[in-house]
Formats: sequence, structure tokens, C-alpha cells
Amino acid sequence: MVLEARNIHKSFGKLEILRGVNVAVSRGEIVSIVGKSGSGKSTLLHILGTLDHADSGEVAINQTVVRNLGARPLAAFRNRHIGFVFQFHHLLPEFTAMENVCIPGFIQKKPENTVKKRAAELLDYLGLSHRLQHKPTELSGGEQQRVAVARALINQPDIIFADEPTGNLDSAASSDLHQLLRRLRDEHGQTFVIVTHNKELADLSDRCLEMRDGLLA
Repeated sequence: MVLEARNIHKSFGKLEILRGVNVAVSRGEIVSIVGKSGSGKSTLLHILGTLDHADSGEVAINQTVVRNLGARPLAAFRNRHIGFVFQFHHLLPEFTAMENVCIPGFIQKKPENTVKKRAAELLDYLGLSHRLQHKPTELSGGEQQRVAVARALINQPDIIFADEPTGNLDSAASSDLHQLLRRLRDEHGQTFVIVTHNKELADLSDRCLEMRDGLLA
């Protein structure tokens, strides 16, 4: 298993959001999490992705229990093993597509030439070889999200967490992204956990889990 989460609880004040969630994800699997707004999907995703802490319970990625890591080791672990794609791509506007993709690799202190070579290969694979030097404002919404996917892939993570990745895309760009995620799984064995309201994306997944009453059904 790439990801195992056991008995995850999370409350905000007196409001209990997660009530003992258990989930396991195998390598090369695409798992979607669906549910009503406010059901706790994104909260769970952030906990699984180590961006937030559970009140109780345990998350293990590649058999490493993340709660046992201090702040700096956890940040390094996240950079090395986890990728993220969000509804809002969070590209840095002052940098080009190539520079945005390279940033996680530079944080990991990999050789500059190695990082740039992989970034160019990823952007080419994603159909953006003609956009390397374009800044986010010069790209379409679909292109920006593909740059975000390349950035998530740059350090060859064990798992990518995606939070409403098609939420800001039109139907054509959404469909393109769906096919891209599937292709990454089929051709490279990439593992995804995706929170989505998009039925087409959920239907493309290997498993679709529904968040209901603080638990995964």
C-alpha cells in the first residue's frame, strides 16, 4: 500500500468533521472521493497529504507514519514523496511554466540541469513544449492546470493528491485533464487520490468513495 489511514478524527470546535475514517490506496490506483459540500472531503485530503493534522488517528505513506516526523523532516518527506494539484493551480505569476515546474526539484536540491531536463520532458509529455517560457497569464486555464500537474510530477512522487482539479476548467479542458490523469496511471503507474464533484472524473477512477456523515462509504 502506498497510503494507509486509520481511525482519522478531526473537529473544528464542537463540529466533528471526520469520525474515524479508514482508507488504503494501492500503488498505481486512482481513487476518487465524492460527497456533498462541507462533508469533509478536502479536510480529509489535506490530512492524508500531510498539509493538516488529524486530532487522532494515523496516516502512513510508504509505511512511514507521518505523525512521527518533526516539522522540517515532514516538509522534506512531503517534497520527496507527495505531489499536489489544486482547483486553483497556485502557479507563481512572475515565473514561466518551466520555472514553476522546476521549483520543487530545486527545493530538493537536485542538480539544476537534471531538474530542467525533467521539467522540459514533462511539459513536452503534457503537450506544452511550445509554452516553456510563457508565464501563467499567457496560458489558458487548461494549460495552467497541466503545468500544475507537471510540477506535481517533477520529483516523481509516490502519490498525488488532487483537490477539485477540474473545478475551474471548461468541459473540454476537464475532459483533457481526465484523460491525462488516466494516461499517467496507465503509462507510469502514478497513484492519485482525487476529491471531486465531477461525475465523469469520478467514473474514470478505479474506486469512488463517498464521504457521508464523517465517514467514507
